[in-house]
Amino acid sequence: MFSLIVFDLDGTLVDSRRDIAESANLVLETCDVAPLPEDAIGGMVGDGAATLVARVFAAREHVPPPDALQRFLDIYGTRLLKHTRPYPQVAEVLSALGERASLAVLTNKPLEATRSILDGLDLARYFAHDAVLGGDGPFPRKPDASGLQHLMSRAGASPSSTLMVGDSVIDWRTACGGATAACLARYGFGFAGIRLDELRPIDRVIDAPIELLGL
Repeated sequence: MFSLIVFDLDGTLVDSRRDIAESANLVLETCDVAPLPEDAIGGMVGDGAATLVARVFAAREHVPPPDALQRFLDIYGTRLLKHTRPYPQVAEVLSALGERASLAVLTNKPLEATRSILDGLDLARYFAHDAVLGGDGPFPRKPDASGLQHLMSRAGASPSSTLMVGDSVIDWRTACGGATAACLARYGFGFAGIRLDELRPIDRVIDAPIELLGL
């Protein structure tokens, strides 16, 4: 039985791929650079906004302007919830899991944007205010496990009683660094980068959020 369940945000709790991709493509457009397919940009998500911006420009073999990151943040900040929605049954799953364990969010997305999405989709109520950590907080970004370890300390949970739920190799490496089990979301847009043959015996893969209740 897990006493702490830590969730990634993008590609795990919410499907934000279209809003992120359209925002990134709008930045490319301001530089007269051709857009990229949505699924291609989705595969670049996970290491924070600065890395995403660098990757989309690199994919087009174009040097980004000095303010490219700020352009992306400004554009994306106006469309956080244009298309972004929770994955099916996420609210029901969080409600049920919240009766059994402490819940937390650990994402590389900036904290302000994270809170806006959680609030806008009525998911914030499942997480204590100080149990939500963004990529611009006091801890290094994932896959550094410092944020995960802080959340474990906050909840009084041991690594063996903690589950990290995410959709990317970044989340899996974070779980490995924190010596916790990982549950990887095959439905997420970061899953393509995961090598299933590298998973540990304690790790799990799910095809829908509802399957978390069976763990």
